[in-house]
Amino acid sequence: MSTENPLHNKYSLVKGAARRARQLQSGAQPLTATKSMKACRVAQDEISAGRVTFVVHHEPKDLTPLEQEL
Repeated sequence: MSTENPLHNKYSLVKGAARRARQLQSGAQPLTATKSMKACRVAQDEISAGRVTFVVHHEPKDLTPLEQEL
């Protein structure tokens, strides 16, 4: 498990904002004041304000039988 900043590229930023937006749509309270009522924009504002953190779990993927032979 790692707590480094996983939002290091645009793809990760979009995934993080989408996950937070789903939380907001499910009833989570916003962590920062914003002018927008849209969950996606609120999530982006929270991330840019540094109010949202993400934990990345680095788990080794299972090797296929072919990869195990190498």
